Amino acid sequence: MKIYLDTSVYNRPFDDQTQPRIWLETLSLALILQWIEAGNAQLVNSAVLEYENSRNPQVLRQKWMARCLQQASIYQLAGPAIRERANALAKNGLGAIDALHVATSETAGCDYFLTCDDRLLKKHKLFTVRAMNPVDFVQKVIGVNP
Repeated sequence: MKIYLDTSVYNRPFDDQTQPRIWLETLSLALILQWIEAGNAQLVNSAVLEYENSRNPQVLRQKWMARCLQQASIYQLAGPAIRERANALAKNGLGAIDALHVATSETAGCDYFLTCDDRLLKKHKLFTVRAMNPVDFVQKVIGVNP
């Protein structure tokens, strides 16, 4: 099983943990990373994730995400097919970076695309990859209730 986490998931631990949803998403990220480390799934890294992370002005967040991405066993470059697919997604209302993340996860053959972005999840019918919130993934796929 291949899993792609967008930047919103990696950055969740730095958000306001007093909000129940954010805390559950952070806990879910920890469970997902443990599950990947145990060899139950493959994490996908990409040129898009590294580009977006490099633009983060908060060094601690940048280092955290880079450490998480070291668990990835698959690396997807951004080629012409990804750019073409991202352009098609953008024409249907996705932001440029979101479209690149989705197109990259599709090209990498991911089974799941995880995001904390509700607006992006509402567009899931446009994707060829199954999109979920990390909490839903933990409950439905891993079978743990955080």
